[in-house]
Amino acid sequence: MKAGGAVEGGEVTKVPGGNRAIAIIDLILRIMAIFGTLASAVAMATTDETLPFITQFIQFKAQYDDIPTFRVFVIVNATVCGYLVLSLAISTFHIFRSRAAKTRAVLIFLDSIMLAAVTAVASAAAAIVYLAHNGNASANWSAICQQFQNFCERISGSLIGSFGAALIFILLIILSAIALCRL
Repeated sequence: MKAGGAVEGGEVTKVPGGNRAIAIIDLILRIMAIFGTLASAVAMATTDETLPFITQFIQFKAQYDDIPTFRVFVIVNATVCGYLVLSLAISTFHIFRSRAAKTRAVLIFLDSIMLAAVTAVASAAAAIVYLAHNGNASANWSAICQQFQNFCERISGSLIGSFGAALIFILLIILSAIALCRL
């Protein structure tokens, strides 16, 4: 036997309690993803800015729900946050039952779906945020972030939590796959 638990021939010996440590890391990552998706949904849903034009009676207003992509962004992030809260029960179950294979497989499947959903809405919202910051001269769309700076800062910031949650989902899928391989 070599150092690090490796056996000659490439096999890895089973480390007692290794899956329990993976389950604890899984639980911590899920809690972090909850905060990321919740913060993204709340930041986007509460984003609006009003600018006076000539007089106080004529105003320009920018709200997140003016853009359908941002509405979908809020809905999907809230849904993924709800899923993560529900998945905490299964993640906690894995701490006590580290050899549960079926529930780990279910989590891999569901986590993959949530990863796809979060990545899709965050990418679509990022495209709209890019247009808000830079505009598109070919389509004759002007950038609005020069006028609505607070609005643009908040919608840009809300993307961070979603992309962070996507990275955490990648880690969760990898950890669950490692735990399944060790059973």
